[in-house]
Amino acid sequence: MRLLNFMVIAALILAASFVYKIKFDSTLQAERVAKLAGELRRERNAIANLRAEWATLDTPGRIQGLAERHLALRPIVPTQFDSLDRLPDRPPAIVKPIDDDPIGAMIAPSAPDSTGSLPAPKAGR
Repeated sequence: MRLLNFMVIAALILAASFVYKIKFDSTLQAERVAKLAGELRRERNAIANLRAEWATLDTPGRIQGLAERHLALRPIVPTQFDSLDRLPDRPPAIVKPIDDDPIGAMIAPSAPDSTGSLPAPKAGR
């Protein structure tokens, strides 16, 4: 009976140590998850700050001021633009004959109704 009691106590000690190990591992994993969540939150905040900074840097007024300050461009005047009906006519398209294309002549089928898989139909049938 003492051997049975000793084995039960040993089994309880092993089970308790196993449960403690699982609890310790889960605590470590929870801390790791919390640390990653904090890093994720910081990265999202950094992304939001960068997007806000980009929106500030990308404003047309700021770009216009930089262009005026650093580029030697003349300002646009309304007389520069004209209506579309005053555009010149489009030149006619030049179509080259197929005879000038040696590769196209090799590719072009000699008889469009014939294929290589079936023989030509005979007149008697």
